[in-house]
Amino acid sequence: MNRRDFLLGGAVIPASILLPRLPGEPDTRAIDALQLARPRQPDQFEQLARLVSEKMAEHRVPGVAFGVLKGGTLTTRGFGVTNVEDPQPITADTVFPIASISKTVAATAFMRLVEQGKVELDAPVRRYLPDFRVQDEAASNGVTVRHLLTHTPGWEGQLSPTDRGSQTLASFADSLRENPQLSAPGSLWSYNNAGFSIGGRVLEVITGRTIHQALRELVFTPLELSRAMTQTGEALTYRFALPHRDRAGATEVIRPFTLSTGVTAGGVAMSIANLLSYAAFHLGERAGASVLSRASLEAMRTAQLAKAPTTDEIGIGWQLRRVNNVLTAAHGGTLGGHCLHLQLVPERRLAFAILTNHSEGWRLVQDVERATLRVYEGLTLTPNQRICHRGINEAMNAHATPLATQPALRQYVGTYTRQPSGTVEVREDAGKLMAGNVALTFYGADVAYATAGAYVGQPYEFVRAPDGSVGWIRVNGRVARRAAS
Repeated sequence: MNRRDFLLGGAVIPASILLPRLPGEPDTRAIDALQLARPRQPDQFEQLARLVSEKMAEHRVPGVAFGVLKGGTLTTRGFGVTNVEDPQPITADTVFPIASISKTVAATAFMRLVEQGKVELDAPVRRYLPDFRVQDEAASNGVTVRHLLTHTPGWEGQLSPTDRGSQTLASFADSLRENPQLSAPGSLWSYNNAGFSIGGRVLEVITGRTIHQALRELVFTPLELSRAMTQTGEALTYRFALPHRDRAGATEVIRPFTLSTGVTAGGVAMSIANLLSYAAFHLGERAGASVLSRASLEAMRTAQLAKAPTTDEIGIGWQLRRVNNVLTAAHGGTLGGHCLHLQLVPERRLAFAILTNHSEGWRLVQDVERATLRVYEGLTLTPNQRICHRGINEAMNAHATPLATQPALRQYVGTYTRQPSGTVEVREDAGKLMAGNVALTFYGADVAYATAGAYVGQPYEFVRAPDGSVGWIRVNGRVARRAAS
């Protein structure tokens, strides 16, 4: 095998192997509900495989795992290598951290407990964590489990636990006592890792297990996900895709590596085979009423709140958007040198996943995601369709056209605070709106994107208060509150 074949070659994995029977499920299910992957790859998949290879070369991504589940037929392929220093080929069983896609796993665990009558989504967090508090006492009393799972607790969320072994999440919950409120619980969507970490502590208390044990017992074991785990020591016993970045013109491994201590916010690792098996479960392509009912699966994909001012919405764990009026439920993940994506299109019986091991992998993910929707289903973002952060960087400039007449800029000027994470200064400079050193261009009402810098096209949203004034700026999914003038 020559080096090119070694780096870019892949294998078809029979769907009946990747999607095992659930406990008690009859042997005939794999025949009746799931067709084996054909020896010859579908033309659509081959087209996308060529795109993956092209984008790997363009963005210097060492390794990618890509898979599509369509109508019960699963096709996967590994591209490139796990590690530029000790190159092993990516396969369907190579383990990647899935970063923030872990949030959907946490939500799945909660829905199992809801069906078991052990938790209520609209119960206050204090029912399960009596000593829980943040700086605002009304929020301490009012925040619910549903708020945690929908990124709407209202406090600053870009916070991660310090590793304290079995006490990690308990200690993190105690550490939020002075965490300030940016909005009232349930009123505003703002990407919130801290909320999901508190959710992890709730899971520990309800189950009487560590978060590692709880996710294994509630999700991994019943779904027969044999290469799904939450601890670095276990993940590294398998073939593992190490993180990479470019420095001084060379691609290097990022060291050290650990899975996130905020397990329910971003600490799960899986192979693409297991991840698409998990996706098949969420699509209802695997019998699994004994694990989670179809009604609960659909409830997770039901909009809980709009991500104003965009047209995207949030479900329970899933990020929702409509493409040509077809619902998609997705989640991305970013963990240093890994960029990853999982998407469901339920009414089209489609799911796909893209896993990369490079910090610039989000650029590949964005192009391959849009191509997969187009090639398989003819779905495309409409011009100027507003998009909002789904756990991975996204750029607007590829399909957005600036407004011919930009809005009055003075209404957006001000200092926006995200304590303890910092502030965003928005000012007008020579007819341009600047967020820090980033020039913004508006492409719709209250929505703009960066026109210069490392993340050209990154969306910025301004969120209005009930009185119509601009109250917040949302950058990369996180809001900062406008200070009183």
